[in-house]
Amino acid sequence: MATSYLAILPELILIILAAVVLVYGRHPKGDTKRNVGLLTAWGALLALVVTIGIWWAGVPGDVPTSIWGGLFRNDLVTMVFRVLFITAAMVTAMLTVDVKRLQHGEYYALILLGTVGFNLMAASNDIIMLYLALETASISFYILAAFATDDRRSPEAGIKYFVYGAFASAVMLYGLSFLYGMTGETNIQALATAIVQGVDIQGLPAGGLTSNPIITIATILVIAGFGFKVSAVPFHFWSPDVYEGAPTNTTALLSTASKAAGFSVFLRLFMSGAFGSPNQQNWYTVLVIMAIFSLVIGNFGAFWQTNIKRLLAYSGVGQAGYLLIGMVAFSPEGAGSVMFYLFMYMFTNIAAFGVVILVSNMTGSDEIEDLKGLSRRNPWLAIVMLFALLSLAGIPPAAGFFGKFFIFRAAIDAGQWQLALFGIIMAFIALYYYFNVIKVIYLFRNEDETPLPVPRVAGFALGICTIAIIWLGVLPGGLFDWTLEAARAYFTG
Repeated sequence: MATSYLAILPELILIILAAVVLVYGRHPKGDTKRNVGLLTAWGALLALVVTIGIWWAGVPGDVPTSIWGGLFRNDLVTMVFRVLFITAAMVTAMLTVDVKRLQHGEYYALILLGTVGFNLMAASNDIIMLYLALETASISFYILAAFATDDRRSPEAGIKYFVYGAFASAVMLYGLSFLYGMTGETNIQALATAIVQGVDIQGLPAGGLTSNPIITIATILVIAGFGFKVSAVPFHFWSPDVYEGAPTNTTALLSTASKAAGFSVFLRLFMSGAFGSPNQQNWYTVLVIMAIFSLVIGNFGAFWQTNIKRLLAYSGVGQAGYLLIGMVAFSPEGAGSVMFYLFMYMFTNIAAFGVVILVSNMTGSDEIEDLKGLSRRNPWLAIVMLFALLSLAGIPPAAGFFGKFFIFRAAIDAGQWQLALFGIIMAFIALYYYFNVIKVIYLFRNEDETPLPVPRVAGFALGICTIAIIWLGVLPGGLFDWTLEAARAYFTG
């Protein structure tokens, strides 16, 4: 029993911290309001240290276990995603400390509760638990997207995200209900056994249900629901408008942690074989088509964007395509490369949006042309944005190079060299719009060359992201070995 409570200790810390922040946030006035953000960041750091400490203490062990009645899977995959989500929340809180319109206890409490939802999504071992965790995260971010009521675009973004998200959740839940109706199971491992190996539940044939049309329909509905979360085509249509309209701090976390949470569920449901082997050509073909169209529409859609947040939204659609390539490899190497890529993408995208936050706070706008002459107005911010864009483009020594390398290698090893080649071609095409932003930063001049100030806490957060981008681009082995160990344990567990 003690081990069971220890396994959810990070989530308990985040829930208690959310309550403390919510109460404390009602008291500070004036400049002391920034202390709410600092409290959130320090509390998230405590949760992160506890999470890493649990791993060092050997919880989870080498053998994955199911706890709390089979709802919670205590394994290294859960630990990897926890570290990612809590780090993202901590860095986002640091970037928000000096953003006056977001200095409210409710804002930070919602970030923490959304993080709890993400953690539980990654740890879910039961589709009921999975749905509750998804809604915990989603409802938090519906509110966060609409939080900046002084900007008319923010409530609009919140409403759009809510309407599209609610519809996607309903579609996904309908698909999950088919799974329960066909198998009588809600546990993910039991579903895998019933669907792939075949069982005698409700008179089902012993050959399994992989080719059953109802299971195929359920699979497509579930893919639609979580395709929305990861912004994969054709479920990407919400992201440009929501990314642009939501507060940039919200967008930074939404674009990284939410995408990672969606892929954590893909790993749970599809890598466990719950929907059948890729050789059955049921869901495998759907994911390949999604990967191809995400790469095409994401990269070409970014070409004509004049707003940096919309450009990064379409970039995120393209990045989902690369991640889906790692998914369809259906191997420990593919799953490990996906987790490594999500870590890289988290640091990279938060760094990029962090620069946008600081520039837009000064200019009141987030157009690409507002970045003109950034290298003269603040060379430090220009360097951060440079490394973030190089990482997104996959150019060494930034982390994105090895992120794409591991993804493509896993695909080639799995015999998917055509898909890997297509991804490489699209990566070269994406260079155009990334280098176009770099050109604006370094080669164009701005009429107003007033220096851009960088608050100390935000500068420290950007420093963490930049160091991580360079470190993972030069010495990726440590993190990749960890994610690969987690993937191998999951496949063998």
